[in-house]
Amino acid sequence: MPRTIKVEIKRQSNPDAPVVIEKFEVPYRPNMNITSLLGEIACNPITADGKTTAPIAYDSNCLEEICGSCAMLINGKARMACSALVDKLQDGNPDEPITLAPLSKFPVVRDLAVDRSVLFQNLKSVKAWVPIDGTYDLGAAPRQFPQIQEERYPLSNCISCTICMEVCPQFNDSTNFVGAATIAQVKLFNMDPAGSVLKEERLRALAGDGGVQECGFAQNCVEACPKQLPLTEAISDVTREVIVQQVKDFFTR
Repeated sequence: MPRTIKVEIKRQSNPDAPVVIEKFEVPYRPNMNITSLLGEIACNPITADGKTTAPIAYDSNCLEEICGSCAMLINGKARMACSALVDKLQDGNPDEPITLAPLSKFPVVRDLAVDRSVLFQNLKSVKAWVPIDGTYDLGAAPRQFPQIQEERYPLSNCISCTICMEVCPQFNDSTNFVGAATIAQVKLFNMDPAGSVLKEERLRALAGDGGVQECGFAQNCVEACPKQLPLTEAISDVTREVIVQQVKDFFTR
């Protein structure tokens, strides 16, 4: 008998629809990832018990762990669908089903697709950008020491996948914690010669509700980050700068 891959997928046709679990059996091919697995289901959307169903809705774009859009729960673990290989997930046990579910801390749009706009709202709140409007030529950018470039480069690799927020015990409706990704971007732009003009505003934003004081340093984010960003170091550095800024503000009222 040809080998098949058993898949169990948590589905919702819309945010208010009841949750259902649908099971599929997909023909095995070597080196398949979860994205290609979902593509096979889309080509033949028939459940394991022979019922025709709708293709699975999920986010995907680059297929090479750069866009960050295909994050989901795979076998209960938050990870990228494009880099999750079937052979490694089954780990020598081909009869064990692979389970897929949407990220649990974000509103479900449909099936495995979720609304992660909270991350981008958080980035807006800390002004995570370089304030250059591009209306006129500013000339050559300020020079940066190689040591600063080396420190900033890993932080620039953030792909906004929100996995760090999914695994963080402090990221919930009670704390409104902005999450590790937002704090890391504050460090990135505060170290930029042009972006540092907004440094104080960013630090004040992180001193408010949901800011750095909500971090419990569980370090789940570091373990789960697909790009291995130095998140613990970034949070520690930004927390220190926030405290210094608060002291300055206290004595300059």
